[in-house]
Amino acid sequence: MLSTAEIGIDLGTANILIYSKSKGILLNEPSVVAYNTETQSVVAVGKEAKEMVGKTPRNIIPVRPLRDGVIADYDMTTQMLKEFMKKVSRKSGVSMRKPTVVICTPSGSTSVERRAIHNAVKSYGAKQVHLIEEPIAAAIGSDLPVDEPVANVIVDIGGGTSEVAIISFGGVVSCRSIRTGGDVMDEEIIQYVRKAYNILIGERTAENIKMEIGYSLIDHQEEKMDVRGRDMVTGLPKTIEISSPEIQSAIKESLEQLLETIRATLEDCPPELSGDIVDFGVTLTGGGSLLKGMQEWLANEISVPVHMASNPLESVAIGTGRSLKMIQKIQKAAK
Repeated sequence: MLSTAEIGIDLGTANILIYSKSKGILLNEPSVVAYNTETQSVVAVGKEAKEMVGKTPRNIIPVRPLRDGVIADYDMTTQMLKEFMKKVSRKSGVSMRKPTVVICTPSGSTSVERRAIHNAVKSYGAKQVHLIEEPIAAAIGSDLPVDEPVANVIVDIGGGTSEVAIISFGGVVSCRSIRTGGDVMDEEIIQYVRKAYNILIGERTAENIKMEIGYSLIDHQEEKMDVRGRDMVTGLPKTIEISSPEIQSAIKESLEQLLETIRATLEDCPPELSGDIVDFGVTLTGGGSLLKGMQEWLANEISVPVHMASNPLESVAIGTGRSLKMIQKIQKAAK
């Protein structure tokens, strides 16, 4: 017997997660759609589509319809959501007919961007759509006591955006959002390899380099990795060896921007809540927080305790699902 769903969706730039209170995470797949330009149809979504990036014939184009945490291609996002909902319905036995959906939006998004997200989910056939700010969802999913009058500081480093927020009593006290995240770091690695070695690499290779030998700005034992790409002089494939300090210097600018954003948010904190931050510290979440040494580096720089969320990749999705019972309270606080 299929049950109608109350679900939370983390509509991320890099990954889409769908969460159900009864069954937990139902889906966690890359936000990629492979599209056939001749037949105007979707060929693949999620993992299958991501594997096609940089490897398809001309008529099939892998597209990332979400950029910087918001919808860049409305039609593709709607198509992708439909495909994911079908997949979830088949695999989990949870009916996706007229679900009640809570979906998160970046705190810096405009009303037009929020409306696009709302409409994309509504057009799938959702019964009700509630929007919740991403930092609040991340805090709920990280088991922080967001509805209590204490300062909960959340640093959510995603693919397209990084958000820093101080949350107290169910609402955002101070918040900063920058369009710097994992994608920008990947781009910086691509540019570095291009300038330093005259080698062209793709997004997937850059992401692998970041995950394997990427470090935040801490001292560490040097690691090396073989990287394959196209030589821009000869046009032929070539393998080079790259070291972790090189990658560290390539992504330094993004990391410093993130640190500056955290400092600026903490400076905006009311004095009464500052004491709580010294006691309870800062919680890291999002895929970008998994960069090696991130916790240690931030703790040294801001001189307050830095904790890692128990499940950084899934905390936003879990928070959107759990927030259904808190949604009225959160919306009142936001007014």
